[in-house]
Amino acid sequence: MRLLSSLILLAIFVTFNPTISWGKELTNRLGFGYSNQFSEELPSVAIRYYPDAKLGVGAALGVDTYEDNSKFGVMVRLYRIIFTEDNMNFYMGTSAGVISIEQASKTDSGFELSGYCGGEFFLTGLDNLGISFEAGVGVTSIKSQVRFRTIGDHPLKAGIIFYF
Repeated sequence: MRLLSSLILLAIFVTFNPTISWGKELTNRLGFGYSNQFSEELPSVAIRYYPDAKLGVGAALGVDTYEDNSKFGVMVRLYRIIFTEDNMNFYMGTSAGVISIEQASKTDSGFELSGYCGGEFFLTGLDNLGISFEAGVGVTSIKSQVRFRTIGDHPLKAGIIFYF
């Protein structure tokens, strides 16, 4: 009985204590940063916006105009927060994008699709800085070649976003 009373008091304390946070509230927050999530090495400028507490949208744009080896990519992303922990949001999502690659004066274009699960964590004291990691599967079709791949993006590849 004593254990049950302790658990009930703990549950009440956790529920009503304003200093305890369960994930980060991102509703109506806009974030800018970078990512590198194309199948080709193409660092990108990224943007994220959460219109409500569980659903987010994002986009990434990458450009490299290196002569005879240029790359261009644009991707849209959809995020769904599935559960939260202290200073961390776990999510699942999907993305779709187009990519263009020039090699030796020949340009090939195609599309990319992916599905993933990931996490975005926030360091204590840096509540506006989200650092992400993701894992999932993707398919890339450039010209007549189709490539299936697994995805495992560490924080420097999945992205760092600053939220306003």
